[in-house]
Amino acid sequence: MRDIDDRAGDWLGALADLHPHTGRAWIIGVTGNPGAGKSTLTDQLIAHYRKQGQRVGVVAVDPSSPFTGGAILGDRIRMQRHALDAEVFIRSMATRGQLGGLSRSTADVVRVLDAWGAGVIIVETVGVGQDELEIARLAHSTLVLMAPGMGDEVQAIKAGILEIADLFVVNKADREGADATVRDLEMMVGMNHELLHAGSHSFGHHGAQLDREAERKVPTEEWFTPVVKTVSSRGEGVAALVEAIAKHRAWLGVTRAGEERRASRARDELRLVFRDLLVEDALTKVGGALEAAADRVLAREFDPYRAARELLTLYREG
Repeated sequence: MRDIDDRAGDWLGALADLHPHTGRAWIIGVTGNPGAGKSTLTDQLIAHYRKQGQRVGVVAVDPSSPFTGGAILGDRIRMQRHALDAEVFIRSMATRGQLGGLSRSTADVVRVLDAWGAGVIIVETVGVGQDELEIARLAHSTLVLMAPGMGDEVQAIKAGILEIADLFVVNKADREGADATVRDLEMMVGMNHELLHAGSHSFGHHGAQLDREAERKVPTEEWFTPVVKTVSSRGEGVAALVEAIAKHRAWLGVTRAGEERRASRARDELRLVFRDLLVEDALTKVGGALEAAADRVLAREFDPYRAARELLTLYREG
């Protein structure tokens, strides 16, 4: 696991060997603003799925220090009660400067947990708000957590979170304003639903249009993003949330939208792996030329665009 996380040794060969044993786990993304209770809810989800007899994997991504690259990795502490359970594996990871709420090797670690035999894998993101889009490409079901009185509903509009949320969770629902937050979210979901229909016959989740032939073959019902109330500190509402996740899983299994999402995830997976390998190969080949070019940009002898083009030429010729 460490070699894959650090991308050391023959990490690519290890992932290739594991690939035939993957594809069975259901991946749940948990995102939302800091303070919404993501780690506490994740802890409750672990407990609930363990009661169902499921083996559970967790990838908890913490923000890195911009100076040392290290992280507090506090999420594992909040899930300490599962530490001795051999059927639960919790991996804390640092973002290491990666944008999008995940670390560079999050998807690789998810594959390891899938091959390990996890029935459910929960990926808890950093929770930086407007950069939480990568999780939608990785997870089958994405939960967006909000808490009353935090202004999260405004953030949802700004960040386009309506586009990535498969389920909204109003956590800390015992607080004043919880019902108002639920109403606001339901109103926004309804408005988004109407906008998707404007000028078209029928759309699937995330705006995927169903043609007439497809409508005869698969259910045409759309996924109307539910809003579930929880008080994760007391475990309230978690059973209803797990039921809603199960409904989303079932819906994806019988609709054209589910087929499109599976195809999109496969394309994204290949693009990311190819991009990372290409970048690593390029950095290796240009070597010290990158630092020399940076010095010339600093001295204002070059602009960064010309420097980048010359590095690209150097890489192609090398």
